[in-house]
Amino acid sequence: MPFSGKSWRLALAASVAPMLFLATTPVLAETIESALVRAYQDNPQLNAQRASVRSTDENVPQALSGYRPKIAVTASGGSQYTDTTLKSGGVTSSQHGVNGPWSAGATITQTLYNGGQTGNRTRAAESQVSAAREGLRVLEQSVLLAAATIYMDYLRDSAIVEVQRSNVNVLEQTLKQTQDRFNVGEVTRTDVAQSQAQLAAGRTQLLAAESTLTTTRANFRRIIGSDPQNPQPGSPVDRYLPKTLAQAVNMGLVENPSVTAAMYGIDVSFLQVKVNEGALFPTVTLQGNVQQANEQTLTAFKAFNASATANISIPIYQGGAEYALIRQSKETLAQQRLNLDQVRDQTRATVAQSWGQLVATKSQVASAQAQVTASEIALNGVREEARVGQRTTLDVLNAQQALVNARIALVTAQHDRVVASYTVLNAVGRLSPVTLKLNTSVYDPSVHYHQVRDSWFGIRTPDGR
Repeated sequence: MPFSGKSWRLALAASVAPMLFLATTPVLAETIESALVRAYQDNPQLNAQRASVRSTDENVPQALSGYRPKIAVTASGGSQYTDTTLKSGGVTSSQHGVNGPWSAGATITQTLYNGGQTGNRTRAAESQVSAAREGLRVLEQSVLLAAATIYMDYLRDSAIVEVQRSNVNVLEQTLKQTQDRFNVGEVTRTDVAQSQAQLAAGRTQLLAAESTLTTTRANFRRIIGSDPQNPQPGSPVDRYLPKTLAQAVNMGLVENPSVTAAMYGIDVSFLQVKVNEGALFPTVTLQGNVQQANEQTLTAFKAFNASATANISIPIYQGGAEYALIRQSKETLAQQRLNLDQVRDQTRATVAQSWGQLVATKSQVASAQAQVTASEIALNGVREEARVGQRTTLDVLNAQQALVNARIALVTAQHDRVVASYTVLNAVGRLSPVTLKLNTSVYDPSVHYHQVRDSWFGIRTPDGR
């Protein structure tokens, strides 16, 4: 049930006090949707994860580089002194002098075949990108759920402060009335002491509620990015939820980002096995060389060389490390498959638990509302009976405290009702700006991916850094 204006009035109005909370609608106010938008846009943890995904995108062009040629240019120059004596057929000759040798060359190497390692590395990198995006979805959901929870926490704690403040006002009036009756001999000093004790306890509860609200306000700023600005009542998101528990479980097993991330983890591990197996296959490369050399000796003034060669390298035995890597990667693959089963089981349990909490909170709200109504009637009856001497001051104080407890229970139940609906949406994997129809631009990680995927060179990122 939503935090309607009527429900808040029931939860916050003291039995003899005027309406104090949400009596007027402020001009500058925020809703739970606007708070979620700010958290989605400005949460530093979420923005850091987006940067991490962009970093993972670069694994793909790194893998694709195996398809591309490698070009190296070399150059050298200097001064050389030569003093050589030669003897041939009884004839002696000598050379001596200074020359300035220099050379420049270029080498181009292209891999033609390497056992499919480049292709498998590329596919593995693409799966890593997909897994990173699912990890981003996990964090997005966590941030949105935390934002919705802290928003409702602030509403709940603010309401509890108002309930306790109203309770203190009532207890002060009760103490004054009890002292007046004591002065005329209608009650004893015990009644006065009981009123004083209850008032002291009420003030303590008010201070504790104010302390809790201060902490909640700080967490509100930490998660959402700013202090609360006259937050308005929040509503459950049942309209976006599946109709039954079975549908929720099936949806969670398909759409929960933790499940899909684990599935991509299996793909990465499988392809890593293929990459390691590729080390057992021959490697074929084509290499071209061009070199211009001048004044290498006193008699050789200029030389130009060009060559193109095909090379094949067949691994026979490399110490056994390659076999160990293959076995290791196979065990990692088995681990990832078991991890997927674990994640699915955890998702199924989480969905069932969240669904159960949602069902329970619906009944709790109705029960708390009935408790408030009954407590109000009981308090009024006890007061009337106390006026004619059929009830004691302690009975009135106990009935007043029971009403306060009922109002706090109602506020808490309404809070739990809204949070539970967001929790179920998170468990099934649909807590997103798109599902909630938030008024914000949705971050698309594929934009950066396509900007860098086919980049052959350049050190500046797409955002200009």
